[in-house]
Amino acid sequence: MPPANPPSLEAYVLEELRLGDQNAWEGFILQHQDRMLNYLFHLEGHYEEALDLCQETFFRAWKGIGTFRSGEPILPWLYTIARNVQIEKHRKKSHGQFSLEEAFEENGFEPIANTASSVKGAEIAQNAERVRAALLELPEEYRSAVLLRFMQDQSYEEIAQVQGCAIGTAKSRVFRGKEMLEKALEGRVMLE
Repeated sequence: MPPANPPSLEAYVLEELRLGDQNAWEGFILQHQDRMLNYLFHLEGHYEEALDLCQETFFRAWKGIGTFRSGEPILPWLYTIARNVQIEKHRKKSHGQFSLEEAFEENGFEPIANTASSVKGAEIAQNAERVRAALLELPEEYRSAVLLRFMQDQSYEEIAQVQGCAIGTAKSRVFRGKEMLEKALEGRVMLE
């Protein structure tokens, strides 16, 4: 007869991480690095900066794994670390200039679909540029809330945990951030 409550895979992995198992850490990083890099890239707007912040995020997660509370979801904890690393970076130095062309080259993003005409592809690329630029204009807490909700598919509870605020505040930030983004894009994005 199997045990009544077998330990979850996440609980097992967490215990391995706490014990410092290198294979567990490598697996953990491989599982979450793309998600963290994507989040940090959209917060920063520059791929190289996002890479540095991503590395710092996982380093701090490694150092602070003992502070993680068992039974809690690990992604909000990791997003919180990433957000704090990004905030601290901005406290230390001023925000660098964003270059969309450089970002596209560095991460291999190709906004033009193979089947799209060159005109349609140019419109898609221009719209992507406008959206990215408009996102960077939002205040950080709204930009982070919008990115977590719509690009990282996080719940309001998880956003509240990452941002260290009440759930109502997280909902408000998502709603207000979406409004601000829509207003910033008004007349700037071409729709079909």
